[in-house]
Amino acid sequence: MILRKNFDLRIVFWNIRYETGITLFVSIIIWLLHKYGAIEVVLPFSVAAILGSALAIFIAFRNQSAYARWWEARTIWGGIINNSRIFGRQVIANADNAAALDKISQEAAQAYKKEMVYRQIAFAHALRLHLRRQTQWNELQHLLSPAEFESFLKAQNKPNILLNMQGIRLREGMRNGALDIVDNFTMEPNLATFNNWQGACERIKNTPLPRNYHYFTRLFLYTFIFILPICLVNDLKKMEVDYMVTPVSFILCFVFSVMNRVGEINEAPFENGLQDIPMTALCNTIERDLKEQLGETDLPVKLEPVKGFLF
Repeated sequence: MILRKNFDLRIVFWNIRYETGITLFVSIIIWLLHKYGAIEVVLPFSVAAILGSALAIFIAFRNQSAYARWWEARTIWGGIINNSRIFGRQVIANADNAAALDKISQEAAQAYKKEMVYRQIAFAHALRLHLRRQTQWNELQHLLSPAEFESFLKAQNKPNILLNMQGIRLREGMRNGALDIVDNFTMEPNLATFNNWQGACERIKNTPLPRNYHYFTRLFLYTFIFILPICLVNDLKKMEVDYMVTPVSFILCFVFSVMNRVGEINEAPFENGLQDIPMTALCNTIERDLKEQLGETDLPVKLEPVKGFLF
């Protein structure tokens, strides 16, 4: 996620290098052809104005929809953070209460708390890797028992299998006295919420915006790039500033290209790009907070922005 206030123009131009390159090439060719009388084809500027208006409508709709997807993704992960804290607090409080009532030993309560909290941390990291289609599963090995980690590696949907393990251990906790039967009614809905949020993330990840908006926006943009110099050259020639065809075309196409690219980037918030949801930092927050709830002091280092970017 971009946190810096100023943008590096090198990154901006790199992201729209094809559009700006074509704009420069086409506008220079049109200017040279008119300057040396090789061609006299001109179009009224109203053609470019109408096409630009249609392009602006498509870009505005796509950008609004793309930002809605990005914000929904960020809201979901905010909920995952909050509910992870709630789930950790519930596990810790309920297990400590069971130990205080001599239903289980202090050692058993401590082991149960750590197991459940660590598995919840593993779920957050697994969901991050799952959405980014990364495979560094060994990062989670220290959070799970050897048997659980082996089952985890065999699973197709790894975040889901961790939630399934949590549900099983909730029921076992009630049987062995770590949890009261009432505790299940408050904790199980949290697991269902995590399932729902995982499904919402997968929906955003696997369901792009309708491709016709992407296709026609690109089509209109490149048509605008080709037509704009032809519409400008005659009017600028009358003002004896025909050499301004390239700069004016470049500026106008630059604006539309940047607007278009912003929508394309925001449309996919789980690709580990510069503007994507900073899931690594969010998982780091979950891990730090839950381990702190357990009373641990050896916490992971808090992730900070690097050159204005948080991942």
